Amino acid sequence: QLQLVESGGGLVQPGGSLRLSCTGSRFNPDYYDIGWFRQAPGKEREGVAYISNRGGSTMYVDSVKGRFTISRDNAKNTVYLQMNSLKPEDTAVYYCAAAWAVKGRELHRNTYNYWGQGTQVVVSS
Repeated sequence: QLQLVESGGGLVQPGGSLRLSCTGSRFNPDYYDIGWFRQAPGKEREGVAYISNRGGSTMYVDSVKGRFTISRDNAKNTVYLQMNSLKPEDTAVYYCAAAWAVKGRELHRNTYNYWGQGTQVVVSS
């Protein structure tokens, strides 16, 4: 079945930048929308960013607008999340997820059918 693997997490100082990657296998990326989600300890999993199957549409949660950018390269089966001006509250495990039918619920976790295992991001001095 479809598999997703995140990479690029780590420790970064406030104000720094990090780029996460999500690479898929055993699927045609042209048919799947992708979302990035994050979950901090004791918090609900939160939708962060969304990109449509061919990259024509994107969406972000208000807290990351202007700081995060989602993009994709379907030839490489990869979706990216560029994170700039990072804040301590961005600390979380970040997950990518794939869906074939979003229907106006781009940042809702129940929209997505396949999930990666997550990559840890820590923003701290």
